[in-house]
Amino acid sequence: MTEPSRSDDQRGDDGHAPRIPPPRVSVENGDLPLPALDELRAAMTPPELPHPVLKSLLGAWALAACSPEETAAVEDHLGSCGSCADEARRLREAVGLLQRPDSLDLDPSLRTRVVESCLDRRPPRIPVPEWAGAYDAETARLDALLQDFGDAEWHAPVRLRWYDGKEPASRRTTVAGVIAHLLAVDGLVALALGLDDPLAGLGPDLPTPAGRTEAYWRASRFPPTRSVRGPWREQSHGIVRTVAFTGGAGRMPVSYTDFSLPLHDAMTDRAFECWVHAEDIADAVDYPYDAPSGRHLHRMIDLAARLLPGALAERRRSGLAAPAEPGRHLVEAGEPGRTLRLEIEGSGGGEWLIPLDSPAAAPAPDHEVAHVALEGVEFCRLAAGRLAPKDAAAGQDGDREAIKDALLAVASLSRL
Repeated sequence: MTEPSRSDDQRGDDGHAPRIPPPRVSVENGDLPLPALDELRAAMTPPELPHPVLKSLLGAWALAACSPEETAAVEDHLGSCGSCADEARRLREAVGLLQRPDSLDLDPSLRTRVVESCLDRRPPRIPVPEWAGAYDAETARLDALLQDFGDAEWHAPVRLRWYDGKEPASRRTTVAGVIAHLLAVDGLVALALGLDDPLAGLGPDLPTPAGRTEAYWRASRFPPTRSVRGPWREQSHGIVRTVAFTGGAGRMPVSYTDFSLPLHDAMTDRAFECWVHAEDIADAVDYPYDAPSGRHLHRMIDLAARLLPGALAERRRSGLAAPAEPGRHLVEAGEPGRTLRLEIEGSGGGEWLIPLDSPAAAPAPDHEVAHVALEGVEFCRLAAGRLAPKDAAAGQDGDREAIKDALLAVASLSRL
């Protein structure tokens, strides 16, 4: 066969016809030829719809509920129709008001769910004792709150509050100062466990929580900054690791000078203070902060209820509480005496019978003279000095004097 004739302008410089390339193919479509450009342009051209139809689609378009073809037709129309463009803008703004913006903050329970899921799959080789779980959880929650703080947040003013016998007391500091306070007082537990004292070298006699805090603040050449987070975080991790190894050492005494607590109660006490001060910090930077889980909250309430008879006796010795029943001596150890029923409602709640006449007396339902009901978080805030006894929204029944003394004694559990 002879080659078809071609005009001169179709021939190359060498006089031969140029080679015609084969049709384009698509690897993704099994090497089939790609559609011609005219077909592509036709597919990309929005369908022509009447104006009433396009106007009726504006609501669906604002909600992103149109098909791709309808969306293309509407958007092409909006470029040439001013009235429809105004209507479409108003509809989009209305849709924006109806949709709540998604929070960028992580769910506070996310860490707990992840850890529980991991532990269900592989139990820890050295598990943390149940009595240390609240401290582990509360220090982790506070550390997560501090993670993204800038300089302004670390220097935000915080007022520490407590109830000093007869009246409220307070001390002004900063967010960094609060973490320094936690570091100093947690050091009492660290010392009992044989760990390094963060206040080593600041003086030979730093016994009480308040004394340790004041010494740490005085020793700082400048007000504490974000640098205090590292030592506090390392110490809290060290405490948790150590109690995990000690296992059954929960009754080891931890001295606070004026009193001492078994290690398992001291860990609950430190968890309670960590949560309370985390709320102080969250309030200072205007950030929401949840209460502990019901299980951990119950441990904190139970500790306060068990310390309450001793606090009542101490206030009675100091003349700040009414004496035992007129004409009677303190009840002997183990003998039944006047009893107050403390009912805590909500998550972590329960009932406790509190002996009123002596810490060693046996509480007895038959000798109940008063009944007080409080919500769990409110009770904890009263015990932390964040709520005045007269402002406690308590359900009260029975001996008013006994109830007043009991509420004041709860508040006196607080300290710097």
